[in-house]
Amino acid sequence: MVFSSWSGGKDSALALYRALKDFKEVEKVDILFTMFDENCERTRAHGLPKALIQAQAESIGAKSVIRCASWESYESEFLKFLEEYAKGGIGIFGDIDLQEHRDWVERVCGTYNVKALEPLWLEKREKLLEEFLNLGFKAIIVAVKNGFEDLLGLDLHSRETIKLIEKLGWDLSGENGEYHTFVYDGPIFKEPINFKIVGKHVTEKNAYLVLDI
Repeated sequence: MVFSSWSGGKDSALALYRALKDFKEVEKVDILFTMFDENCERTRAHGLPKALIQAQAESIGAKSVIRCASWESYESEFLKFLEEYAKGGIGIFGDIDLQEHRDWVERVCGTYNVKALEPLWLEKREKLLEEFLNLGFKAIIVAVKNGFEDLLGLDLHSRETIKLIEKLGWDLSGENGEYHTFVYDGPIFKEPINFKIVGKHVTEKNAYLVLDI
């Protein structure tokens, strides 16, 4: 059994693409596993609704499995998922260079003998973004740090958007939490994901501005 730790954004999409292309043990992905907030309304960080996550899974040809958790219960819910679905299987993760994230992944996966693959590990962030765009993936920015509303809803595959991110001095990949994305088309999808922007909201503690789509 192969699962992808799936946020709906660019890093998990590129990690899945690379795993399918570069790892012999990954012939297909069976499950997209996504963690939602404790109210089960939106994904953690990216703020995406269930309908879009499920539409991505359907277009990829995988089953969508969702768990809901606070940050405090995140690990226990992740372990429950591994116990139920992934014992002895393979997990695909989109970490780039944050060692504490990788350490956590390997520790938790090791509990149930899950092999953790990190296809993007230690690649240059700028190179990964360029690869993502050159492969034909399409994504929009769905969450930004509060105060940077001008970036919200912009196409990441636009060179003008990249220039704006560079001008702000942000990490191009948003690896430090500057922005988050929703991927709606690309080589892992059978067909594009339809969506509509209907509004925006501010997260608790006024930290992020998030699109309602």
